[in-house]
Amino acid sequence: MTARAYCDCHVNIFNEEHVLPLYLTHQARVRPGAMAPKADADTLYTEMEKVEKAIIFALSYADSAGIDSPDSLTAEAVAKYPDTFVGFTYVDPRRPDCMDRLEHAVEDLKLKGAKFGPIYNGVALADPRLVPVYEYLQKHNLPLTMHMGTTYARNAPIDMGRALHVEPVALKYPDLTMVLAHMGHPWYDDAIVVARKQPNVFLEVSALFYRPWQYYNMLISAQEYKVTDKIYFGSDFPAARVEESVDGLLGINDQLEGTRLPRVSSETMQQILWSNPFKDWWRGDNPLG
Repeated sequence: MTARAYCDCHVNIFNEEHVLPLYLTHQARVRPGAMAPKADADTLYTEMEKVEKAIIFALSYADSAGIDSPDSLTAEAVAKYPDTFVGFTYVDPRRPDCMDRLEHAVEDLKLKGAKFGPIYNGVALADPRLVPVYEYLQKHNLPLTMHMGTTYARNAPIDMGRALHVEPVALKYPDLTMVLAHMGHPWYDDAIVVARKQPNVFLEVSALFYRPWQYYNMLISAQEYKVTDKIYFGSDFPAARVEESVDGLLGINDQLEGTRLPRVSSETMQQILWSNPFKDWWRGDNPLG
């Protein structure tokens, strides 16, 4: 690895007992022979050896992707490795105690942002159950990372992964930072144009390098729309490792050898690798104090 990323803004945490049979069923279909990955606090800390800071979050994907881990796990990892981890809560608006859990995560567990997967929970961004979530996050200056894009999970309504649904929320809550994970793949141009239009919308590149042609095209599109300054580095560990994510970005032009196709610039690559969410995602307040 020839570069050091300032921050991995997308890291999942769960223990072995949080991986449900449904997860292995999905993996057998899309990645035959794959084993349940390790993503406990100690594993994450080892993986993040060359990363200055990592934003970590649990997942409430029990009925769609087959992983269900608690916010308490995130908080415990942050307490164990405070120099490396910054924790976000997971928001599941289907739960009747959603707001109680959000307030507990922020006010008691001291988590610094939120994660939500509309496609995984089957809740559209325009759903009224999300209104108090948006209001709370905006009031308390907490960013919202959202899974944007498709997924292999069968029980996950695909339209809810499209970034065009972000714009009405961004307009209604202009002080709410919204981060579009995975750049909305495969509808990356939707994500790019929304981020270009709305100052409070950002992008990140986690779990994209292993589709190099798609990845190349989205970075070229981002250059042409001049939004590369709004793209942040992430791995989506354990779906992808930090080192291979960095190498996948730095080697994105290798597939173009012998062609006259435009190149992803070194400036774009370095800008992403050295992106700093702690400077940009909170309105004037660095969550690290």
